[in-house]
Amino acid sequence: MARKTGALLRAAVLGGALAGCGEARGMEEVGERLGLAFQIADDLLDLTGDAATLGKRAGKDAGAGKATLPALLGADEARRRADALCQEALALLAPLGAAGEPLRALARFVVNRRR
Repeated sequence: MARKTGALLRAAVLGGALAGCGEARGMEEVGERLGLAFQIADDLLDLTGDAATLGKRAGKDAGAGKATLPALLGADEARRRADALCQEALALLAPLGAAGEPLRALARFVVNRRR
């Protein structure tokens, strides 16, 4: 996930916690899971999507010979892992109550997006 968009998502979650509360408050784990889930979902979209839907060229990872999780484990297992990471993030956010709803919505979006 290093040097990838998933790392930016992780940093945004952690930065939001630091800016809003002055401390991480356990958001490192949430950001890590959301970042990984995002990266897997992005790799799945590159593997299974088309340029018209994605708004960008699909199949770039395979063309570049990148060892993505979907390429290594298959699309079904990669999807299962992205969903599991999302569920872990949602469980970590449960103690926040209503205040955690924006992050819960982000977690669901990360794994369900089509673009």
